[in-house]
Amino acid sequence: MFLKQIALASGLALMAGSAYADCQISGNVSIVGNEFPAIHTVAKGAASCTGGEVKSNLTADHQKINVAGMQGNPAEYSSAIIANSSVVALMNEDVIRPLDDLIAEHGQDIPKKQLIAIGGKIMAVAFMANAQTLAYRKDVLAEIGVDVPTTYEDVLAAAEKIRAAGISEYPVGGAYKAGWNLAEEFVNMYIGHGGEFFKAGSAEVAINNEQGVAALNMMKALTEYMNPDFLTHDSNATGAEMEAGNVMIMNMWGSRVGNLMDSEGAEKQVYSNITVGGPLTVGGGSIPASTLWWDGWTVAKNLSDEDAVATFLAMKNGISPAILNDETMSQAVWMIEGYTPAPVNDGVFAAIAAGTKSYPMLPYVGLLHTALGDNLSDFLLGKESAEQALADTEAAYTAAAKEKGFLR
Repeated sequence: MFLKQIALASGLALMAGSAYADCQISGNVSIVGNEFPAIHTVAKGAASCTGGEVKSNLTADHQKINVAGMQGNPAEYSSAIIANSSVVALMNEDVIRPLDDLIAEHGQDIPKKQLIAIGGKIMAVAFMANAQTLAYRKDVLAEIGVDVPTTYEDVLAAAEKIRAAGISEYPVGGAYKAGWNLAEEFVNMYIGHGGEFFKAGSAEVAINNEQGVAALNMMKALTEYMNPDFLTHDSNATGAEMEAGNVMIMNMWGSRVGNLMDSEGAEKQVYSNITVGGPLTVGGGSIPASTLWWDGWTVAKNLSDEDAVATFLAMKNGISPAILNDETMSQAVWMIEGYTPAPVNDGVFAAIAAGTKSYPMLPYVGLLHTALGDNLSDFLLGKESAEQALADTEAAYTAAAKEKGFLR
């Protein structure tokens, strides 16, 4: 696993090398991706290329539009910025191209550990590592006299004390928005309980079990301390709740913690006390209830040779050492030459050190993720049992997997 290799590379500080030359392109580049700061930095670096047009659409809805936007001929988007799970969805729809030829001609200086090979072909270039870990208000924990939580059970105990002290009625935050975010929270919690998603060696789903029920029950227990509108809260919304002084403890992406700890959007009492910790465990287990991720970029299949080369060169420039400075260094655990780890990224490093599992890159895992996001809300709202929610999920996944040819 390349993330394990990263962890061995002197704390993710890669070997220093010469900066890439000034970027000149001849062609059009259009980028689609998520909207957090590190992605903006990459897009800005790509846009610094001259000689062609570089534009971007960075939005929280990127996974809803990237496939459709790359299916045309020519593709509307020439590059999608993706992660472990979403690259598989693009491959399943055959909208991105292998990068081996472009790397041989234009990218031999890209460190090999950044080259993501799937099925023997390089399909993406990674530029950052990520994970969901603990974010908390250290002043509030000190006020109620509890240690920093290391388990989800600790979170529940702390939340009850925070509520009882009248500090916050809804002190817990989480990206529980119905759909992709909610599914990811289940994936984390299920892994933490030691669950396996599929029967060994097959695409047959296997989540309606003791671990699946336990995962949902813990998620439901956490929602009792969340804003009643938790099914509408993605990472942006729950982060805003923490900055507003409402949320005191939550699971948050390492790539977004920098926004919480800076002086923008929050009073000093809030931002100066927001602290990052390692990933949590659950149910007495030792496996973190989180997943390790990489983020990277792709090149669309339906492009002219000119636009494909321009996209490759622009995206390569977007992750060159030139993008690193005092402002951007703390935005991510960069897999870029010259990166110096920042304290704000301690949570991601802790996740790596704790042996957090990588999100699975299986061709059918995206179908399960979608089924989870579509079928867990009713349980959290008290409308059906955990077993029924998991059965509904398995049925939805099985139908989709048969349609795609993964199951007979």
